[in-house]
Amino acid sequence: MKVLLAHCYYRSSAPSGEDSVFRSEKELLEINKVEVIPYEKYNDDVKISTIFDSVNTAINTIWSSSSYSELVGLIKKHSPDVVHFHNTFPQLSPSVYKACYDNNVAVVQTLHNYRLVCPGGMLLRNANSCELCLDGSKFPTPSIKHKCYRNSITATLPLALMIARNRFNGAYNKYVNRYIALTQFAKDRFIRGALLESKLTIKPNFLGVNTELCVEKENYVVFVGRLSEEKGIKTLIHAWSEINNVKLKVLGDGHLRESLEEEVRAKKSNVEFLGFCSQQELLEVIKRASLQIIPSECYEGFPVSVLEAFSCGTPVIASCLGSLQEIIDDEETGVLFEPKNEKDLVEKIKGLLADTAKRTRLALNARSVFDKKYSQDINFKILMDIYNDAISDMKNSKH
Repeated sequence: MKVLLAHCYYRSSAPSGEDSVFRSEKELLEINKVEVIPYEKYNDDVKISTIFDSVNTAINTIWSSSSYSELVGLIKKHSPDVVHFHNTFPQLSPSVYKACYDNNVAVVQTLHNYRLVCPGGMLLRNANSCELCLDGSKFPTPSIKHKCYRNSITATLPLALMIARNRFNGAYNKYVNRYIALTQFAKDRFIRGALLESKLTIKPNFLGVNTELCVEKENYVVFVGRLSEEKGIKTLIHAWSEINNVKLKVLGDGHLRESLEEEVRAKKSNVEFLGFCSQQELLEVIKRASLQIIPSECYEGFPVSVLEAFSCGTPVIASCLGSLQEIIDDEETGVLFEPKNEKDLVEKIKGLLADTAKRTRLALNARSVFDKKYSQDINFKILMDIYNDAISDMKNSKH
């Protein structure tokens, strides 16, 4: 099989887990002797220094004629069986789906975020979950009213128009043969947003490196992620002033780092900010940790950090929110706490740190689930089934 794999990389100043998932999936296909034609764009190349740049980017977000032509050229040159898209925002646009349809090539789209149904991409507004734009029969007007993308009406409007255009003309269901939702929770939201249930298949993320269960833990807890409000890092840092004699290691960066470091110094909290790390360095920190905390205050997709913890045998404490409550079986493979509730988080951390036997049980259960559900072999089989279904759907839709 020949697969054209397409992705727009996020800005280097704000890297995304979607980038690492794309790389891992590309490597997975190549390891299994699938011919991969990469089609990669970089958001660092998007210039918005002038009004003309901004207008041009907005137009291309709704429909990019240049991306259509470019992809048609690649299809004619390489004759792929499937084109698999990851992030298409903002350079590719839905025009790339039409390019595939017009050239009789099956299309698969992985839904890493909620951009197809939510201009903000996260179903989040004013630090709270929001599903106002999920009604698939309506224009996503609330997003414009609330300036959901970059707190700007002019920035939000092109995304709202993109959603409405493709929602009302049926393009998302006509031109895409299979969508990959990462969880049942996400699948349900996309169905409400007007995607056909028959075109949605659940395939979780997987871990693209081999790891071993680590039973020798050290006296620290780890957080991995972007240092921004929706990740719950402020709640965690506030809560950590109540935790004694255990260090919190924070892996990642973001606009909140400076203010959080000031708070830590003022409160003399036992917190160490490590910034960005390589995946190997990150895994080394996670596998030695007593716990990993995922305090997200937004709907996550499928955090790879959960799989990293599961694979290493590091127990996870996470927010009981969105997909996290589906991925983590409370009291079996991890522990859930009420989002934004510092008191509940502190109680769960202290309780688990004090119970070595429970931590061991959770770690072993999590590793068992990882082996059964999130291995590379299992993920590859699911992915190939999706590709074959997409090819069949494309052929049937043309008759």
